[in-house]
Amino acid sequence: MKKLFALILASGLVFSITTQAADSFIEGMEDIPIPDKMMQIQSDNISFGNEETRFVEAYLQTNFGKFSFVKGFYTDTLPQLGWQLEDQDAEYLTFVRGGEELQIALVSKMPLIVRVTLTGQH
Repeated sequence: MKKLFALILASGLVFSITTQAADSFIEGMEDIPIPDKMMQIQSDNISFGNEETRFVEAYLQTNFGKFSFVKGFYTDTLPQLGWQLEDQDAEYLTFVRGGEELQIALVSKMPLIVRVTLTGQH
């Protein structure tokens, strides 16, 4: 009985870890991570395209932090995933990779809302 309980507990932990890892990326942008303490606003997702091009837009929100934290997170993280910083200012970042462009823009400071837009070819 103890072994069965331990097996059930272990499988639950594996499922929990897998679910948490899957939740740390933007839905529709499988390799774009979400910064800590931010969550995706599910009702505001936009996605369309075909075999050659696509447009995906998502919004991230938090009640903690500033856009400078988001900028630091993405300028540190995205180059490790093959993205190259192309342009930036105080309220947006633009990255490119292959035929794709990723723009991260400040929408609101309180709560902090960030728009992430991916355009380009698959």
